[in-house]
Amino acid sequence: MISVRGALLGLGLTVAIGVVGGCDAAAPIATPPVVPGSSDAPREVNLITKDYSYLPDVLDLVPGETVLLHVVNGGLATHEAVIGDIVTQEAWAAAEAGTDAAPPGPTPVVSVPPETAGLRVVVTSGERVDVLWTVPLEAEADGPWFVACHIPGHLERGMQIPVRWAPAP
Repeated sequence: MISVRGALLGLGLTVAIGVVGGCDAAAPIATPPVVPGSSDAPREVNLITKDYSYLPDVLDLVPGETVLLHVVNGGLATHEAVIGDIVTQEAWAAAEAGTDAAPPGPTPVVSVPPETAGLRVVVTSGERVDVLWTVPLEAEADGPWFVACHIPGHLERGMQIPVRWAPAP
């Protein structure tokens, strides 16, 4: 079984190599400059879950901005988007590990301590969940951040993408 840290750090290394390689087809596509959202005018961000991937393949965020995150499940299975650093990802992986033998259907209710919670959005097949969220100002200093699905077996199938920190103008 793959470890959360190993899977996510492997992803980070792959992205770093792609960026250094420049023309590598696996590198995330550059996006236009990000205009950070505010509490008065949040930036709308779409994140689509599929069986077993996310679109886009990298999530651009600005520390301190407010976003209206639209998480859409375009797949057949229930998925989640956990956004946070490696400590957050490991906390959710540990919390959800005990649900491995749960019957098919809704994700069992699990939680982690608030200081490691990050942001977690669960979406069922065909559902869209909208969340107004202010990205923590110190987020970039916490090290790499990721979006991952910790429903048992999903991370192991590659359901993870990196967060790319966009500079504030």
